Amino acid sequence: MGFKRNILMLAGAALLSTSAMAQDTSMSFFITSKGSGDGGNLGGLAGADMIFKSLATAAGQGDKDWKAYLSTNGDGGVNARDRIGQGPWYNAKGVMVARDIDDLHSDNNKLSKENSLSEMGMMINGRGDSPNQHDILTGSDLMGMMSENTCSNWTSSAEDGSGNVGHHDRQGGGVNPTSWNFAHPSRGCSQQNLIATGGNGYFYCFAAK
Repeated sequence: MGFKRNILMLAGAALLSTSAMAQDTSMSFFITSKGSGDGGNLGGLAGADMIFKSLATAAGQGDKDWKAYLSTNGDGGVNARDRIGQGPWYNAKGVMVARDIDDLHSDNNKLSKENSLSEMGMMINGRGDSPNQHDILTGSDLMGMMSENTCSNWTSSAEDGSGNVGHHDRQGGGVNPTSWNFAHPSRGCSQQNLIATGGNGYFYCFAAK
């Protein structure tokens, strides 16, 4: 009888643990409140991940495996969608922005100006605000795959070159104006050019669960 009771208790504890994990709505997605300050030169993917780690730590969420939603190309190139795990992802207010990787890259995701918040839960300026900062660096296509435009794999702050950007507020110009991850290429990779065309060198971060 005691053995059966112990088995039931262990099973119950495991169920509660699984339930608690399933209900974790702590922050697992944000837009950086600042970039590198050097345009598209983020120090490569490793440098971008370090920026995220620092910002997440300051927000009390540094223990997660934060990954920049950025693609690179060429030898050893990676797709942004392959870096960030499978979801689900929640913003700083506990709102689920996407259930899984397919949901994230569909029209069903909940990414918007109101939901795509910084690590401190603040809204990022969008179209109509001054200054407009809705261009978010991704280097990706609509499905989160690598593109030709990555500011030399996030090591360039040159006046020329470009990096694909999305519109976090889902509005504006470009070939895909309502896309969060590929609205258009940037005009150059310098900080000045990113600012001039509606950005500030921000990028997306997801916890790879």
